[in-house]
Parts: sequence; structure tokens; C-alpha cells
Amino acid sequence: MALVLNAFNEDNIILASKYIRDGKLVAFPTETVYGLGANALNRIAVAKIFEVKNRPNFDPLIVHIANKEDIYNYVEEINEDVLRLINEFWPGPLTLVLKKKNIIPDIVTSGLDTVAIRMPANLIALKLIKYSNLPIAAPSANPFNYISPTTAKAVLESIGDKIDVILDGGKTQFGLESTIITFDENNQVILLRPGALEIEKIEKLLNKKVIIYNKPNILAPGQTQHHYKPHKELIIIKNLTTTNTPLLIKKIEKELNLNKLYFLLTFKNDYLENFKEMYKLDFVIDYLSQNNDYYEIASNLFEKLYIADKSDKEVILVNEVLKESLGLAIMNRLEKAATKTISIR
Repeated sequence: MALVLNAFNEDNIILASKYIRDGKLVAFPTETVYGLGANALNRIAVAKIFEVKNRPNFDPLIVHIANKEDIYNYVEEINEDVLRLINEFWPGPLTLVLKKKNIIPDIVTSGLDTVAIRMPANLIALKLIKYSNLPIAAPSANPFNYISPTTAKAVLESIGDKIDVILDGGKTQFGLESTIITFDENNQVILLRPGALEIEKIEKLLNKKVIIYNKPNILAPGQTQHHYKPHKELIIIKNLTTTNTPLLIKKIEKELNLNKLYFLLTFKNDYLENFKEMYKLDFVIDYLSQNNDYYEIASNLFEKLYIADKSDKEVILVNEVLKESLGLAIMNRLEKAATKTISIR
């Protein structure tokens, strides 16, 4: 079982860095989700990540660095747009996919000639990288395709018996993985995965339209068709409003089972609360946000899904959000995790 260490104790971060240098696996918090870290320059250590997660070898990893200047050690070309992005958004939840130097092993990049690289905005993560004096390869610290962990408890329960150390730094800030972009041969910005940094901010900085990648080739993490999935059935609810809530109840009553549901809603719905009490319905209502705040929804999404997945309910329902700002990343995760969608009309 993993050694769980209080990450707010500096000595524990130093101890964890020794594990990294020794080729061991350390789970640690970032501002996005918990990562499962290994020495990015050690092929055997990186192979352990794939083994523990049961991750396919065609799905590349992100390399984490502690200083902006370190990117020059691992990447071949840095153009003006990349520099502007780094200066504006690093440290932060932005991953860049760029031509790699040979020092990065092919196992990290799944044989691609590019590497996904970022500088996290979490002091614990930055200290771990600095004390290790190495770049750290780290996908999310969970079994492949499962819900990404935002707490050390979730890491411990899912893979704690397979790794060496967990640095417990509390709940992560954003709750969604980083935004991943690259550039094509015409220097157009290509979105490989929406994430915690809104693409509108990238477009504003570079004065360029971000193009959404739509090819089958996997160039970055999170591009597989199904991902972030709970073990239980997850259904997205579309077009739900306060006024048509009775239609939702009727639809569920007809197509599902009201006694086997765990609700996650993105807004406060007094009508649904009252309906539940009136008809003594035995399902759980929980809220990703009381006021439809996308940052709050993103922060709570994976944690609430994890709690729902561990509950005694059999089906998880999640209300959709608009695909704007952080909503693009939220719906990306939900659509990859969902079994089906129900529309309320």
C-alpha cells in the first residue's frame, strides 16, 4: 500500500522526490487533478505508469517541468506564439504539444516525434519537480478511462495498492485536466483537448481562432473515444429547466427506475426538491453548483462523479451545460463518460 504523506510538510516533498529519482511512482496534486508521476527520462519508471493504469501504449503522457526555461531542454523549436503562451499562462493548466528532443524517451510520447509539456501552477507539484531535479511524466492518478482523481483519498482507493507514495495536498483547484494545444504547419492553433484554460483566452492573446482537432490520430492524452467513465451508467440530461422538471420525472419513471438514481444537477432546482418530497422519491439530489457557476461545476465534477459511483445508487444523471468557456471542457468529459443522452421536451 502507498505511503501517504502530508504534502504541506516540506520534508515529505523532499522524501517523495527521492522516490522519483529512484524510479518509483509518486501521486501528487496539481492545480488540475492528481497526477501519477515518474522520472520522465527513465524508460522503466515510465513503463510502470502504463502498467499501473493499464493504459494503452498509444496514449502519450504529459511531461511536467518546474521552470519555463526548462522547455528548451526537451523541445526542438519555440516560436513567438509559444513564447507568448508560456509567458502568459505558465505556470498554469496549459499543455503544449511540440517537437521533442531525443532526450525524451519514445515511451513517454507513444512513439510520436512530439512531446506534451506543461508547468503546473501548484506549489507542491513545483517543489516535487524541483527537488527531483528531473522532468516528471504524469497522467492522472487513476486506472485508465476511470474518473480523474481530485483528492488523495480517490487515488488511494483506486490505485493505492500499486504505487509507492501519495502526496496529500487536499482537493485540487480546477478539477479538470489541462487544456492541450499544438500548432500545424501553418502555425494555426489546434485544440487537442479542452480543459481548465478557456480557449477564448488563448484566442484573445494570440489574436487567432483556435481550431478543434477532428482527426482519428491520437496526438495527446484524453483523445480516446471513451474516457473519464464511472463504473455505473451515466446519462446526460439535455434541455432540463425548472418549468419542465415534471417531464423529466415522467420520462425517468417511464424509461428508468426512480429508486435507482443518483442526481447531479448544475443548478439549484427547488421544484425538483419539492417534487421529491411530495412523492417521497428515493433518489439523491446533489449539486455541482448552486448558481450554475462553471468554475464551481468544473471543480466539483470528478469528485461528485466519484462519490456517486461509490454510492448505492445504480444510475448517475448529470445535467448538461452550454459548450462555452469552461463548459466546452465540462461537456467533453461528460460526453466521453456518458452511456447515453436523454432530451427533455
